[in-house]
Amino acid sequence: MSWLTKMLRTGRVAEPAPAKPMAAAVPPQVRGSLQVRHVDAGSCNGCEIEISGAFSPVYDAERYGVRIVASPRHADAVLVTGPVTRNMAGPLEDTYTAMPRPRIVIACGDCAISGGVFTDAYGVVGPVSSVVPVDLGIPGCPPTPEMIIAVLRSVTGR
Repeated sequence: MSWLTKMLRTGRVAEPAPAKPMAAAVPPQVRGSLQVRHVDAGSCNGCEIEISGAFSPVYDAERYGVRIVASPRHADAVLVTGPVTRNMAGPLEDTYTAMPRPRIVIACGDCAISGGVFTDAYGVVGPVSSVVPVDLGIPGCPPTPEMIIAVLRSVTGR
């Protein structure tokens, strides 16, 4: 059987729709604009590539009032990627405590939400929720820029 006849017999195969992001109550003080501090807690960098794609000119997350900032003292939210490794548990807690209130923690990717494939690894403490309280989650390995922007828009209300 040639590949053409196989393709015609099989037809179009589509992937299932992505799961909806976890919902949380967002403080009204944060609505409108959102300053985000990104913390890589030990990821494979797949989520970072998608985050940079979300802030690229193609998707342009900044048009919804979201900006990446360099200091946790200027941030309303922290976007954490990857499972929390033993070396990053302390810096993640320090980042969380340095942020002004109200603060939002967003776990980006399956590894940040549940530990993913690194769950029982020696150097891994666990998911982000085992170190700091998580308000929102962006499922996917890695999540698409559309999913990242959808969650950030749910925070800004734009």
